[in-house]
Formats: sequence, structure tokens, C-alpha cells
Amino acid sequence: MDNTLTFDQENRERVKAVAESFGPSGKSLSQPGRVLMGEGRLLKQSRKKPQLKVFFLFNDVIVYGSVVLNGLWYKNQRIIPLENIKLEDMADTSNLKNQWLIRTPRKSFYVAAPTREEKRAWMEHIEQCKASLLQKGHTPTGEFAVSWMPDSASDICLVCEAKFTATNRRHHCRMCGILVCHKCCKDKAVIGHINATKKQKMCRHCYSKKQEDGARIRGNSEDGDPAASSDEDDHEVDDSLLYQNPSSWLDSRMGTWNDMRHYMSMHRAST
Repeated sequence: MDNTLTFDQENRERVKAVAESFGPSGKSLSQPGRVLMGEGRLLKQSRKKPQLKVFFLFNDVIVYGSVVLNGLWYKNQRIIPLENIKLEDMADTSNLKNQWLIRTPRKSFYVAAPTREEKRAWMEHIEQCKASLLQKGHTPTGEFAVSWMPDSASDICLVCEAKFTATNRRHHCRMCGILVCHKCCKDKAVIGHINATKKQKMCRHCYSKKQEDGARIRGNSEDGDPAASSDEDDHEVDDSLLYQNPSSWLDSRMGTWNDMRHYMSMHRAST
């Protein structure tokens, strides 16, 4: 009994500390039954290049944000319910090693861990927490946002083939994720799983298809949340912070926290 009370108190303090690390702009994370399962730093693919982010895995949500002040504080807090997440394993590329895709209804993005072991740990822990939620009756989403093409993927609009310049800038179709110019994404329409009311940029092809589909579908919910603002950083962060400390995980059997070295030894012992 005493051990349970001690763990509950320590967990509440950890959850509160995570929320406070995002400063006054961060949302409260205290919820009945919420447990902090793990935390660590990952690289998240942005439009221009991978950026260092801090990730916190709870038993019901993932929270992530941008690293500031050498990892002492964070900003741009994002909260994603685990039942709305789908993971896809990805092969290494020249830009990202040990990567995988996190798909959500509103935004999908690539992340990468410093080692294969950390990648495996993150994917396994997320899947285990999600499975536990679904067993309790939570309903998974059926639609996911596409991942955007990086800006470096094309020098021309993929619809009209006009060259991108300082004045003819890159835009992304929210429906298919390709790079297009302003002229080719003037059309907008609601994409329900991204936002129930706000219209999103679309390329000509996706807009035409959406209009055809719209002839058969009527009405949209008025209760959608506002569209998420960008979580990309406007300042340089030292990516070496990624390798300073391994991710740490809660040992649910012991009620204690361990770093990746403990996870790796446990995994080797079970294989």
C-alpha cells in the first residue's frame, strides 16, 4: 500500500513537472489515471531539415515540443491521443537514420532516434500503450493526414512545373502532401479529419476530386478544434543534445525509472 501511494505521488509530480517545463503557454497534463511512461529526444523531419524535439509518452497521449535553453525548457507543446496514432516503420535515408512515421488525423510526420535500440523501444512502448487503451474501449480513428514532402524534394511545382523562386514559393497540398506553387493551390476545401470547419489548401487535382466527392456528401461538424499552428523552430538547436542522454522508461513491474541501457539488457535477456 505504501509503495502504491509513493508511486502515485511521484507520478503526479513527474506529470506536473512535464507540464511546467513548457512554461505558461503549456497546457495542464494532470488527468486521473494518467501515467508518464517514458521520455526522450528525437529528430522530427520538418519542411527544411530534421529538428530536435522532446517527446513524452504517457499511457494515453504523446506530448512533444521544441527544445530551448539547452534542453532545460520546451515550447510549442503538442498533445496527441494514442488511439489516434498509427506507426509505420521506415527504412533509413540519407537525412534520417532509425526513423519511423507517426500518422495522426491532423498531421503526419517522420521521427528518428539516435540508435536502433531507441527506435525499437519507442515503437514498442507506443504500441503497447495504444493496445491497452483500445482494450479499455477507446475508439481508434479511421483517417490519417498525409506526410508532407520536404521542401528539398522538388525545385518545381508538381502540378504546373513552374520553378520555385524567392517570389514563387513552395506550398503543400493538405490532401496529398505534394509541393505546389501558389497558383496551383488557390482552391480550398474542408478536410474533416484535419479540421471540421476550416478550409485547407489543395492542389488542383485533389480539389477536383474533393468536389466530385462533395456532390455525394453533405454537411460538416461545427465542433472542430482550430487548426494546429506550425511546430517548426525559428532558431538553431544543437543536435548533439540528441545523444547526451538516452530515453528513459518506466518499469511498470517495479514502479521505477530506467534509462535505455536497462531496456536494452532486458530486451536481450528476453530474446
